[in-house]
Amino acid sequence: MTNTAVTNTAVADRAAMDTLARSSPAPAVAPSPAPLRLGPLSIDPPVVLAPMAGVTNPAFRALCARYGGGLYVSEMITARALVERNPRTLDMVARAPGEAVHSVQLYGVHPRVMAAAVRRLVDEVGVDHVDLNFGCPAPKVTRRGGGAALPLHPVLFADVVAAAVGAAGRVPVTVKMRIGLDEAHTSAIRAGRLAAEVGASAVALHARTAEQRYSGPARWEVIGELKAALPGLPVLGNGDIWEAADALAMMTATGCDGVVVGRGCLGRPWLFAELAAAMAGRPVPPAPLLGTVMEVMSTHAEMLCDTLGPERGIRDFRKHTSWYLTGYPVGGEMRRRLSQVGSLGELSSLTSTLDPAVSLPVDGRRLARGHTDGPRPVALPHGWLDHPDDPRPPEGADLWTSGG
Repeated sequence: MTNTAVTNTAVADRAAMDTLARSSPAPAVAPSPAPLRLGPLSIDPPVVLAPMAGVTNPAFRALCARYGGGLYVSEMITARALVERNPRTLDMVARAPGEAVHSVQLYGVHPRVMAAAVRRLVDEVGVDHVDLNFGCPAPKVTRRGGGAALPLHPVLFADVVAAAVGAAGRVPVTVKMRIGLDEAHTSAIRAGRLAAEVGASAVALHARTAEQRYSGPARWEVIGELKAALPGLPVLGNGDIWEAADALAMMTATGCDGVVVGRGCLGRPWLFAELAAAMAGRPVPPAPLLGTVMEVMSTHAEMLCDTLGPERGIRDFRKHTSWYLTGYPVGGEMRRRLSQVGSLGELSSLTSTLDPAVSLPVDGRRLARGHTDGPRPVALPHGWLDHPDDPRPPEGADLWTSGG
């Protein structure tokens, strides 16, 4: 089958799934799916917050956790920066107050560096779960052979995962990846099998290629193919979960064991309450009125200011304002002013002028949030595709110390 035919089939399948999600307010799978088992951890409901740079800090993770059970993963951390004790990185990996399950995602391309980073997380930080990033399409990551580029070198990929698993001991290690580089270079099935062979506790698939980035429909059918290839390992699906019905539709269509939620919860931490209700067979709560949204915005901003300090916290919050108000008719000028808010007092003053009884239009629930860019060619190390069985990391690949 040609790439065009595959793409057309995927679009048709995804359109059918979208129709199912939109028309299925009731659960599309049997109520109460089994908890997700990751080593000693039991995640119930089987829902995972996707690591998102600049978003899934302790404040946002704690806010989401107020709405329901799940696994709430940190922002991506650079293994080398952790080993070198970069101060900002050490702050990012610290367990947040009251965080019952401490989950950290790592990026790295060198097995020895990855092992040292995982040992530090387990022995010094006391994490409960480690996730390995093999799905990031950012050029600063892939051009060093990391993220979505690494599964194209299966020997090195397996060595990195094995090093992390060996260093983690009883702490479960999971793998997050994409379908592949592009339609001509897919890697998910092979990488999933390798991860299972070296002891990963689960694999999660963002059902797009790195070239797609965040554009086009997620190809849920590949999640089903991965689950069929790994019958003894939990497989999680990621991509286009905007409502609780989407998660149920994905699990029904693919047989996956749980879902990973990314952009769908931006400005909507209550999505985790909707997912918990749907998976328990309860009615999904309606979208909140604007007054409730403003209350959550205020709480989120206060939590960020508490953890980051007043100035840095309110600056960090600005990007969230557009996500919270997506779909609500509040006007462009209000959106602009909120995106430049300078204090908690100013936030309160601005939101007090809005009508708390305003409801979200029906079509507002499915409006995209966060990244929508792509497709875009993927930056790779020189000659990366010429020697896929080379077990050596690219020269200088682990020298990047961004602090996360």
